[in-house]
Amino acid sequence: MTTPNPAWAKEPAPRYPAPTFKGSKIEGFRYHSKEFFEEEWEHMWTKVWLLLGRADEIPETGDYQQEEVGPESILMVRQEDGGIRAFYNVCQHRGARLIFNDVGTVDAFTCPYHGWRWEIDGQLTFALDPEDFPEGDPCGKLTLNEIRCEVFAGFIWVNMDPDCVSLQEYLGPLWDEWSAYEMDHWKRYLAQTCTAPINWKVIIDNFNESYHLPTVHPQAAGKTEESYLSTQYDMAPEGHARMWMQSGKPSKQMEWNGGQVKIEPVLERQLRLWELDPDEFRGGREYETREAIQQAMRKLGPSRGYNHFQNLRDHQLTDVYHYFLFPNFAVSLWATGFHFLRARPHPTDPTQSVFDHWWYSPVPKDLDTPIYTPNGVFKAGEDVEHEVFNYGEQSLGLLIDQDMGVTTGQQLGFRSRAFKGVYLSGQEARIRRYHEVIDEYIEGKGKRAVPSNPHTAVAAE
Repeated sequence: MTTPNPAWAKEPAPRYPAPTFKGSKIEGFRYHSKEFFEEEWEHMWTKVWLLLGRADEIPETGDYQQEEVGPESILMVRQEDGGIRAFYNVCQHRGARLIFNDVGTVDAFTCPYHGWRWEIDGQLTFALDPEDFPEGDPCGKLTLNEIRCEVFAGFIWVNMDPDCVSLQEYLGPLWDEWSAYEMDHWKRYLAQTCTAPINWKVIIDNFNESYHLPTVHPQAAGKTEESYLSTQYDMAPEGHARMWMQSGKPSKQMEWNGGQVKIEPVLERQLRLWELDPDEFRGGREYETREAIQQAMRKLGPSRGYNHFQNLRDHQLTDVYHYFLFPNFAVSLWATGFHFLRARPHPTDPTQSVFDHWWYSPVPKDLDTPIYTPNGVFKAGEDVEHEVFNYGEQSLGLLIDQDMGVTTGQQLGFRSRAFKGVYLSGQEARIRRYHEVIDEYIEGKGKRAVPSNPHTAVAAE
């Protein structure tokens, strides 16, 4: 099957408008100062759209998910009309949390302290001894505190700022780009949540640059072009960023480093998955694998149930698009996989964070099709357990173990009096950009709406 517009499919991704940098200094205190931690919370975290739950995991009326962000706990609840609403998980009587489960189903939320009953739409319908309140019966007066909530790409997004812009306006160019993948019904095949001894920004810094790939992830050269010379970096006015790296072929770093260009097992597996013989590309044709895989995916994808392939450019079938969604969500997005990397602030300690390591994939027609994740192979349609643990108690998989191994040491270094601030390369500019956006929020400039159409397409060089 070919795309509706073959010429469009071969075009590179349009660039985002280039940002203007202030040249702000990124010093160590940003990663351990309690004062800066509190400024971030008050002026940034409570003003931005945050990706929290997953809509298809609460399909029935009364189904809920609960997630924590810093000191807050957020309830996301399926309503009788099929919509989803979000509330702070706190009783308006004397502040007790209503629930402590991550997921569940209720007819109503009953406060464990005094038994007040809150309906799933936030209305209070029962309070013990209602005649004994000098201000009058609280039923009909009090409601749960509701939060702005929208659903996009199958995920539930919330914003604690009642005056925020819409989610579509906040996401900017990512709205249309993500829509093409039809992720609404992709399934989660990996779910790990780890409390880590590092500030949330240390995690996000790491996922906002590829400079560390040759040293920390040398195995990536087997199927992904690592060099910044072959990578496109983009930063959106809203604070988000994108990195496009060629994949489906050996990295030229092999050759540049004096090694032999060869088809590694990870690339061999990808070729066989799309009914291509790796031996046909050995002996001088190794760099041709990327285009061959793209053609095979065009041909075989629809019959395997991957109908969204028709919405993607050729290079999106093989290449990795790494997105950063301000302020705390990074994702590596392939045509058949979504590597979910999210960092949340600890409720009280700036030197700790909560890290979510998940993987989503579309469900193929043939349920015997293997689903490859960073942590192994799963059966299509298989349900997986959500694992919650502290760093060091179990593995996060080779890739993330490598990342965490170096960033935990980095957190310690940020406290040294010898550290005077980062010294960034050009390919690390996305780090500088998102730190400057944090500062804009702290300065009170982050709430303003962006222009309705700021994205003038610029041809890729």
